[in-house]
Amino acid sequence: MTAAGARDDEDEISHPRETRELISHAEAEQTMLEAYRSGRMPHAWLIGGPAGIGKATLAYRMARFALAHPDPSAPAVKSATSLAVTDDHPVAQRIAARAHPDLLVLERTVNEKTGKLFTVIRVDDVRQTVSFFGSTAGEGGWRVCIVDTADELQDPQGANALLKILEEPPKNALLLLVSHAPARLLPTIRSRCRRLILRPLAAAEVADGVARALGRDAGEGEIVEAAAQAEGSIGRALKLLEGPALELRRQVVAQLDRLPAVDPRALHALGDALGGTEPQRLEAFVDTVNEWLAARTANGSPENRRLVRLAEAWDKVNQAARDADTYNLDRKPLVFAVFGWLAEATAG
Repeated sequence: MTAAGARDDEDEISHPRETRELISHAEAEQTMLEAYRSGRMPHAWLIGGPAGIGKATLAYRMARFALAHPDPSAPAVKSATSLAVTDDHPVAQRIAARAHPDLLVLERTVNEKTGKLFTVIRVDDVRQTVSFFGSTAGEGGWRVCIVDTADELQDPQGANALLKILEEPPKNALLLLVSHAPARLLPTIRSRCRRLILRPLAAAEVADGVARALGRDAGEGEIVEAAAQAEGSIGRALKLLEGPALELRRQVVAQLDRLPAVDPRALHALGDALGGTEPQRLEAFVDTVNEWLAARTANGSPENRRLVRLAEAWDKVNQAARDADTYNLDRKPLVFAVFGWLAEATAG
């Protein structure tokens, strides 16, 4: 089951619920497998790392395995070398169809009034966890909840609703929280999860993953360039290959590399490149800035003053981008505002 109205992620060739192959991250997978068959499985995991590197794929992989093999002491679990579940397994098929009664997925849902995704995971959706974990597993095993992503629990009420489950987890409850920036989550949430941080993929691994997703050759120049620019993320590389995103990213990265210095003429050119009200260009711009921010806040201390400034800038950037998208505002003022905030956050 999923939160009502949950989307098919149009930004990905194959949604993690349908993805069977985990590229790299074998060590992280073995960590989860060993914890599961030890009989001392943590009730909550925080799977962190940059966007598009396979965090949600690992979360769904763990969910499938636990629901397919509810007894950690079973021979099939003891002999398993990975968390893989065959495509024809009933659990895998039901999860792919979003129809497994013992899996709840919390993610942003579609606003029926606007036809667009809400900007956060709504508190009403998070509250489903109370009744979900309060009932007996339909098949007598685990009840699993995937939060994709925990970064989108920006409503304090939503975060607190999830925290109640983390503080008093029922028996055979498993929560898998995906986060692009774990350091930005509430300390009370982080402290109640076992953290598992995934590393970015090597450029060759990204190129290979992109080639498989698109049915193309990993050696193609465009794919190689996108992989090199994607900072270890297959999802990011796929986005870069859409339309003008690759060239736009080059421009954004060039200006991010100059911070805290800014070049007004280059920002004017970047504002022109965003062009009009086309949503794909704005998305590429915001994604690139967010990825840059995530890389600089992923492992820092919450007490670090620069980290606090970057987190504040992150919030301003995304609110301004939402306003620009909602009200079809001119993009050039947004570009100047974003780089102004980033310059302030990185100075000194």
